[in-house]
Amino acid sequence: MGQNVRKGEELKEESLKGFLLENQLIDSVQSDLDVSQFSNGFSNLTYLLQIENKEYVLRRPPFGAIKRGHDMGREYKVLSKLNNAFTKAPKAYAYTEDDSVIGASFYVMEKVNGIILTAKEARERKISVEEFPIIANSWLDTFIELHQVDYKNVGLGDLGKPDGYVERQVRNWGKQYLKAATSEVPAAISVMKWLDENQSTEYDHSLIHNDFKYDNIIFKDESWKEVAAVLDWEMCTLGDPLMDLGTSIAYWSMASDGPLVNQGIPSPTAMPGNPSRTEVVEMYAQKSGRPINNLIFYYVFGLFKLAVIVQQIYYRYHHGMTTDPKFAKLDKGAELLCMMGQQAIQKKRIDNLF
Repeated sequence: MGQNVRKGEELKEESLKGFLLENQLIDSVQSDLDVSQFSNGFSNLTYLLQIENKEYVLRRPPFGAIKRGHDMGREYKVLSKLNNAFTKAPKAYAYTEDDSVIGASFYVMEKVNGIILTAKEARERKISVEEFPIIANSWLDTFIELHQVDYKNVGLGDLGKPDGYVERQVRNWGKQYLKAATSEVPAAISVMKWLDENQSTEYDHSLIHNDFKYDNIIFKDESWKEVAAVLDWEMCTLGDPLMDLGTSIAYWSMASDGPLVNQGIPSPTAMPGNPSRTEVVEMYAQKSGRPINNLIFYYVFGLFKLAVIVQQIYYRYHHGMTTDPKFAKLDKGAELLCMMGQQAIQKKRIDNLF
């Protein structure tokens, strides 16, 4: 096994090699297989397979995960159809629901080489003030390109129900928050009420990624001019592209948000040279030709969605389902995101909230 596979998360190598052979991805089951694991966040488990001078990536649900939300078949379908029109979706090679191979459904896709820009990576590379506008533009151009894909034409017209998308999202994330709440948070309740009363009722329909941020894209090289691939398609669906933008700018933390936000959402976007959230939105409108009405709603929704995700992780910690000490203060993080939402509502802007 590769050195960094977490205990209990190993793959069954013999049956996996049989699967790879069956799908014409290798020439012999006798070949040596080296498996290592990507240390990803709270999402699906991702492994690097090295065999016969080839590299593949395998994705499977977390151990003990419920099927919903970790639908490998759906992710495989998105990638296998999307790659024809949007080459930045990695090529997907094979998928199976047969649990007997490794104990869960999984798929195998191409390994794309390049640079993933985490906050740590950006600091280590000492990225300059001049480079960040290039990075931001490449990121944004890719985002817009995805939103412009003709989803019916590529065979993804049945991926979701774009009509009523916004209303469902506001309702469902509100419900999820209430389920995960561990204490009374007035800011969360007031934001939920405001979102319900101020949601968009008319909007465009497009493919949306739902987690489009720097550490989910791979830059080809240090010129930063080309995005080689977009990763993490598990939440891709059909809906309002501005909901996608709202989530992305919620992740777009700025130095002016203060240390608590920047510790909670460590992002290269807080480094000098980056456009502000307002500038990102203006660039999106200009490049896409799509008018952005109701901007505060989309940004506050993005913040609230992040707050719910953070609160759900804290809920698991609070009830002893996980003991990782790094989760101990996540309830404060969720509250802070709701307070940012309140500030945006009161000040009618998305920058300089405190």
